[in-house]
Amino acid sequence: MPASKKTDGNGRDVRSVERALRILECFDDRHPEMGVSQIANAVGLHKATTHRIAATLVHYGYLEQSADDQKYRLGLQLPHLGFQVVRRMDVRREALPQMKLVAQRLDEMCDLCVFDRGEVFYIEVLRGEHALTIAASVGQRLPAHCTASGKLFLAFLPVLELQDILSRPLASFTQKTVTSREALLRELAIIRRRGYGLDDEEMEVGVRAVSALIRNREGIGVAALSVPGPTSRLTMERVPEIAATLCKAAEAVSRELGWQA
Repeated sequence: MPASKKTDGNGRDVRSVERALRILECFDDRHPEMGVSQIANAVGLHKATTHRIAATLVHYGYLEQSADDQKYRLGLQLPHLGFQVVRRMDVRREALPQMKLVAQRLDEMCDLCVFDRGEVFYIEVLRGEHALTIAASVGQRLPAHCTASGKLFLAFLPVLELQDILSRPLASFTQKTVTSREALLRELAIIRRRGYGLDDEEMEVGVRAVSALIRNREGIGVAALSVPGPTSRLTMERVPEIAATLCKAAEAVSRELGWQA
């Protein structure tokens, strides 16, 4: 870059990068495609500025335009970069053999996620053999307070970090979603005692999930294994069996990462 270019926190180039990132982050499951006006309103930018930045992002593959060129969506360059990160994650490499064993022993799907900014982020999914499966997808994000893995992460977070997350509104997805901060704190205490997470139709009606924590060398939770499925198969009677299998697998992965109980 030429020396005359501004690159400090007050420079135009830095502001442009910040604006571009805000544009990328405004796309989600509810807004997979948006026009320039929608994007401009979402990020608080002038329409002309938004159009100019979006055109640059399209040029580099971070955004794509719809067939009629009226709307934008996230481009394929983003998952390409994301998979570069996923591939270098030691936890994914160490977890895959155990995930296969879990899927075989329980005859259910198994997924692996990490905790990121108050959400669970899926980095691996092994599909089950059943015709009816409940499948997350690699790269998907889900809220922490109503998912088995998410609640497990929350249960072992440092107090200040947990308080910050619980200061935000807890969205309701089903009649069983816990939206009370006090009720969630009570459940997190139960999770710490029993050692596994449980989502009992809190994210989606008819879906239950069990999760176990993977720890690093310092004993800090860095990932979680989860088995989700329809309540007709993942009955409450099966939960202890599933939890025991997952906890054993998570402990094996944790040992590979250097953790010693």
